[in-house]
Amino acid sequence: MLLDSFLVFGASTSWPFFVLAVGIIFVVLAIGVFRFHAFVALILAAILVGVLSSSLPGEGNHVIKAIELSMTEFGATAGKIAWVIGVAAIIGLSLMESGAADRIVRGLIGVMGEKQAGWAMMVAAFFLSIPVFFDTVFFLIIPLAQALAFRLGKRYVYFVMCVSAGGALTHGLVPPTPGPLVMIETLQLDLGFAMVMGIALGLPAGAFGVWLAGRMDKKLNLSLRESPMVKIADLEEIVNKDTSDLPPFFVSILPVVLPVFLIALFSSVKAFGGESDSALYSTIEVLGNKNLAMAIGTLIAIWLMASRRKINMQKLWSEMDAPIAVAGTIILITSAGGAFGAMIRHAGVGDAVKSVMEGSNISLLLLAWIIAMVMKVAQGSGTVSMITTSSIIAAIIGVGTGDMMDLPYHPVYLFAIIAFGSNVGSWMNDSGFWVVCKLSGFTESETLQTWSVMLASLGLFGLIEVFIVAKILPFGG
Repeated sequence: MLLDSFLVFGASTSWPFFVLAVGIIFVVLAIGVFRFHAFVALILAAILVGVLSSSLPGEGNHVIKAIELSMTEFGATAGKIAWVIGVAAIIGLSLMESGAADRIVRGLIGVMGEKQAGWAMMVAAFFLSIPVFFDTVFFLIIPLAQALAFRLGKRYVYFVMCVSAGGALTHGLVPPTPGPLVMIETLQLDLGFAMVMGIALGLPAGAFGVWLAGRMDKKLNLSLRESPMVKIADLEEIVNKDTSDLPPFFVSILPVVLPVFLIALFSSVKAFGGESDSALYSTIEVLGNKNLAMAIGTLIAIWLMASRRKINMQKLWSEMDAPIAVAGTIILITSAGGAFGAMIRHAGVGDAVKSVMEGSNISLLLLAWIIAMVMKVAQGSGTVSMITTSSIIAAIIGVGTGDMMDLPYHPVYLFAIIAFGSNVGSWMNDSGFWVVCKLSGFTESETLQTWSVMLASLGLFGLIEVFIVAKILPFGG
């Protein structure tokens, strides 16, 4: 039998690399060339990797084991992320429909002033992208960027790129966006600590992005463009919009900030040795659970939307159908990516890479960044890049095996550097490329010179930043 021959050959140490290469090539061709839906492509890739693996846990027919184990891993990933992604989508809709997101952006611009509006837009996009997907945040803020460029008569590229930098960074570094959420589960990191570190490492990169946006604007000097959303004739009305009916700033930002605070609070209490049998510890533990913390933020966001728009419960929940449907698709794709990553681990890729790395001087941080970059360039999706790369790295360092590699730094730095690596190489096969291109009115060439260069630069900045910070603050390995 051909399969039996494959499994016999699979005893060689080179076989896992062949299995990994086949799996990745299949994903790239299926999504990038044959236009398979990502969910279908990733599930089929997971099964293919399982079939080609030299051994799988359990007894029975090898092909059946590959199929069943892929489905089990798919369900395991979904069970960990589905609720959080679902309620994050609801928070996103509620912030948009209640005017809270608009208030956050305008409030920051009001405090910082029009001269610092780029900084305000970067910060707003950065924090709004925590519960809201990048394309939605860009959709929200781009009309205001156009309106400010119209009022000032300049700096259009600057404003667009400031929004792009802020939104793209959080999309990779801070859950509950799908990529970082699955990476945290795969690498078995503390969620609160990873969120805090993602924000801490992301903000300096965002500041670099604002500086780079200014350089791009001076070099390219592109004029204001219309978009499918906004015509130039409407921009004066947008910039002078009456904001008196928008909700207060503090209430607007609460659905975003409160879940992050609660999750980070419990992580801090646990890390610094709180008394686990005390009532206070138990209360913080419950409130800091990611599922409950996100639910609390969701309830506040829903209340805000209902109160501002004065709609009844039936109308309110009927409007949740759209974001829940979007979240369902995201959950399917992300969970399929989790299954693909898990099957890569089952294929023995981690042990094979470790055996090759023994005696070599290659940095695991650099390796993770390169793998993430290559995956992003090849198939376009940053989320798929993050999930696949984190699975490979988790297998290499032995996550969940009881014999984890002794690292000179905390594994949260592997999480961060994968996120930065997955920014590099955004071009025509990336949906984010087309969101920026079409909504900003840029041509494809201009988008390559702005968006693609910005994300590649952020990825390189993050590579250097993580190396430096991991050296200075290793957090005990």
